[in-house]
Amino acid sequence: MPTSPSLATGPAPAARPRATRDRRADLIVVLAALALAVWVTSGLWRDPNVRTVTVNSSDQALFEWLLAFGGNALTHGENPFFTYLINVPDGVNLAVNTSITVYAVVFAPLTYLVGPPVTFLVILTLNLAATAVAWYWLFSRQLVRSRLAAAVGGLFIAYSPGMVSHANAHLNWTAGWLVPLLIWRLFALRRPGHWLRDGIVLGLLVAVAFSIAAEGLFFTALALGVFVAVWSLHPARRAQARAALPNFLRGLGVTALVAGALLAYPLWLHFAGPQRFHGTGFDPVIHSEDIVAFGAYPRRSLAGEAGLGTSLAPNPTEENSFFGLPLLLFAVLCFVVLWRRADPGRRATLWALGVIAVVFSVLSWGPVAKVDGDRTDVPMPFDLLGHLPVVNAALPARLALVVAPVIGLLLAYAVDHLRAAPPRHRSTELAWALGFAVALLPLLPTPLLTHEREPIPRFITAGTWREHVSAGGVLTPVPVAVDIYPDGQRWQAYALAHRQGEFRIPAGFFLGPGGPDGRGRIGPVPRTFSALMDQAGKTGLVPIVTDGTMREVRADLAYWKVEAVVLPDRVHGAKFDVDEEAVRRTATMLLGQPQRVDDVWLWRIPPA
Repeated sequence: MPTSPSLATGPAPAARPRATRDRRADLIVVLAALALAVWVTSGLWRDPNVRTVTVNSSDQALFEWLLAFGGNALTHGENPFFTYLINVPDGVNLAVNTSITVYAVVFAPLTYLVGPPVTFLVILTLNLAATAVAWYWLFSRQLVRSRLAAAVGGLFIAYSPGMVSHANAHLNWTAGWLVPLLIWRLFALRRPGHWLRDGIVLGLLVAVAFSIAAEGLFFTALALGVFVAVWSLHPARRAQARAALPNFLRGLGVTALVAGALLAYPLWLHFAGPQRFHGTGFDPVIHSEDIVAFGAYPRRSLAGEAGLGTSLAPNPTEENSFFGLPLLLFAVLCFVVLWRRADPGRRATLWALGVIAVVFSVLSWGPVAKVDGDRTDVPMPFDLLGHLPVVNAALPARLALVVAPVIGLLLAYAVDHLRAAPPRHRSTELAWALGFAVALLPLLPTPLLTHEREPIPRFITAGTWREHVSAGGVLTPVPVAVDIYPDGQRWQAYALAHRQGEFRIPAGFFLGPGGPDGRGRIGPVPRTFSALMDQAGKTGLVPIVTDGTMREVRADLAYWKVEAVVLPDRVHGAKFDVDEEAVRRTATMLLGQPQRVDDVWLWRIPPA
């Protein structure tokens, strides 16, 4: 692969102007990346403490809770990978969830200063901008000569449809800046004489990546494994690969030792700790990529705003391909042109990139093919791999995210080639410019949809809850906290970040055991009390209650050791509007008349 040209022993007269132009280009790319990141997240910047993403407010509340919990664990010397603050009395194994521990620790001062919602938004914005800058840096310093080529490739990857889609609250998947750093440090292992240092650096980076985006790290490792194998077996690269292999393996050994030592405890928790599970509670058929989706347009894009977007994804947060047919055709054209004009060494790289694109596209189609929303009976390769350990915890649709960097690199290579050898005819140059415009302009991102969420009640913000719940005692909102009712974790995050102390809650939004065949599920298995509150909130109807129901409700409250049940005037429902009046009437029928405290209804629960 080409690298930046070496400097001569004596600087040429044009060296300084070239360096100045390069620094100016670097600054422009950084500013463009940041401007696009703010543009995409602009709806949240209007008021971070009030607004939430429309299509995934439950995940936003979860990540805000993780930031508050991680900061609290750091300052109180508690375990950051397991907690009993939610899902009492069983607790939650955060090592098998997305715990973003590094972010929680690094940004703890900001969380304590301005609160979890603002910290969440800062990280999300920086994730997008840093992803563009990191890819640009890798391209411009390692792979292409033209800064423009590096900018096109880097900005495309960072604001590709999949990244913008996951910007709907996924702090893990938007941390795409980790991938180019992992690539850079992996290929640095080839350097003779530096295997120990390079192995240590890569081991540290792997540990950081695991704590932020373990699933993304797994996909990156798979893609790099495929690339290295295909690239090394190419006749033009076999001798080079064979010469670098001893040093490369020594470095990988050091990487495994360093990362293994740092991750020993979270890995033990992940695979053998309490509250672990195997696989996930998500259906791989539902969470697989539709074949037609690769040529479709995403909703948060210029094409989507023009009415060309589709709903082929399982939800708006999982538009992992959606490149649009023009870009797919243009990427194939770039590949063909580059292949025809490449030397054998470059063809080895292009061949490996092509294999990655095909393999991960096909795997993203899941166990059976889906075409334009219709499920077929045609089995896919993922059906053979999806039962393997670790693989069974991944959503196949997200494997399509690996294709975006391949397309980005092809675009960078194409621009670099055109800059180095401009077309002889003006018409050819215009045709290439038109091709880039038609392929990329429809995919320009538009801001995420946002709306106002229900405020945290004064009962929490003023600390009044401490008068009704003992230190470390259990408080539950109604409906009981789960993914579609994130209030409990939002309240807890506020209390932790504002150093009010700790209260615990039943249930919550997390992945834990309890699914079919030993697989995971979202939240705990529902109990009678939580099911009744959920029914009332969804339907607006007060359920029928028998003596047996009352005994089960009392048993649930005793199991959780609940001291206070709280209903705010406005409940945040992540998927639908909640009927607060029906919830209050149901809770009153089960628990008796409530007290009015500040801006909530409160039921005090005597000890069992």
